[in-house]
Amino acid sequence: MAGQGTRRANFEQANASPDARHVAHWVVDSGDNGGKPFVIIDKRDAKVFVFDAAGQLRGDSPALLGLAIGDHSVPGIGTKKLSAIRPEERTTPAGRFVANLDKNLKGDEILWVDYETAISLHRVVTGSAKERRAQRLASSSPSERRISYGCINIPVPFYVNVVSPVFTGTDGIVYVLPETRSAREVFGSYDLDEAAGQQGVRQAPPLLEGTQTAK
Repeated sequence: MAGQGTRRANFEQANASPDARHVAHWVVDSGDNGGKPFVIIDKRDAKVFVFDAAGQLRGDSPALLGLAIGDHSVPGIGTKKLSAIRPEERTTPAGRFVANLDKNLKGDEILWVDYETAISLHRVVTGSAKERRAQRLASSSPSERRISYGCINIPVPFYVNVVSPVFTGTDGIVYVLPETRSAREVFGSYDLDEAAGQQGVRQAPPLLEGTQTAK
């Protein structure tokens, strides 16, 4: 049950992990998104959730993420050629990123997540048949969806119908959930029910002399 005075994200009927819900609810309640649309990327489940500025879910989708488990990028990864990136370096870094639409070198629209490390969210790239990216996206296993060099690949219709419209004309915030640390460590987030309970304790009136609490 929601605490009194708290605001929460609306996931509709989407299947989301406790961590994804925790961060999305905190974003809406705290206003950490600054009145802008935001995205939750759940690496453990290999899923993407896109919300409008008010915390209403606009859509969710499976995603392809970095092959390697890890929450940091190696120094200088953004300037390396793909052929020079070792398998253990292919991580999708965790954190809070200000994202905006732009064009890649081929002129295709992408959502830049972190320019320094060359991480973006874009339509699935299917040029390499051996990687089977389209088939991996359709897999029900999150581990099957760990294949990219770090970028977030999503189905073309989801990009065109959800991501692009939500971010057109505005920037927004992308929250990439950690997989080796806790969300509270990375974002400084709080649990809404705990916060509401603590507020209730602070606001509870003092007992009058002679009264007893219920057992």
